[in-house]
Amino acid sequence: MRRVVSFILTFCLMYILWIIFSGMFDPMLLWLGAVSCLIVAALSHTLIFPYPKWSYIRYSVKFLAYLPWLIWKVFQANIHLLRLIFHPRMMDLIDPQIVSFQTDLREDLSITAMANSITLTPGTITVSADHRGNFKVHAIDRLTAEELPGVMGQKVKRVFED
Repeated sequence: MRRVVSFILTFCLMYILWIIFSGMFDPMLLWLGAVSCLIVAALSHTLIFPYPKWSYIRYSVKFLAYLPWLIWKVFQANIHLLRLIFHPRMMDLIDPQIVSFQTDLREDLSITAMANSITLTPGTITVSADHRGNFKVHAIDRLTAEELPGVMGQKVKRVFED
């Protein structure tokens, strides 16, 4: 039953996104889109929705609470980058570096959420993240590098692992 729900959720999500992004409403194209989404959903539904359906509701509610904090962090990082770019000594302040750190995240979903949250934040890009919670992140300057992993790891853990 769980696999069927996973398949249906995956198909519906993919087909809705396909319709939105294609903008095509010709019956032939809608049919071809449905067939392609069915094939992809059959091959990947356990990757996209691997958990029981009740946990998605819990994750969604917790993620909605995490989202405003993440948006605020993205805004702050944008302001920091604006200051950095328009500073007269910009070339002296930019100090790109790779930062390695270990988190206590263990779930694939939480590690992926952390990696994506870091990459969404301007001035940082996740270079690698493994299943043991080891991260390598490119940071544009020393101040940004010193803030890693910061509070983000704790917040992601509360959303996806607690």
